[in-house]
Amino acid sequence: MRFVRIRYKPSGEVIAEGPLGWNITPFEGNLYIRRRFLKTQGFKPGFIPGICPYKFLYVWLNFRDREGNLARNLGWMYWLPNPLLPFIWYRVGVPRNHPALEIEEFEVS
Repeated sequence: MRFVRIRYKPSGEVIAEGPLGWNITPFEGNLYIRRRFLKTQGFKPGFIPGICPYKFLYVWLNFRDREGNLARNLGWMYWLPNPLLPFIWYRVGVPRNHPALEIEEFEVS
């Protein structure tokens, strides 16, 4: 089974860890994380809304690590998601290629 660990580089804090698939879903170069696989309380709404033509309405999330470092708009969450895309519903989304994130994939047997 493939697992992924997402770490915030400036502090080394683990943001999320879990199995790839339904729990941490790769989609369009991003990772959508179910709440129970988040390892941090650092994501807070930034109150900047956004819209995607086919995924619908989202809000940007700021991230503050345990050391107090702030990364604005590090993630997002669809609060009015497309009903045809259940794997993005109310999950924290983060980009795979963000320079402040380290994405590690590994096998667990």
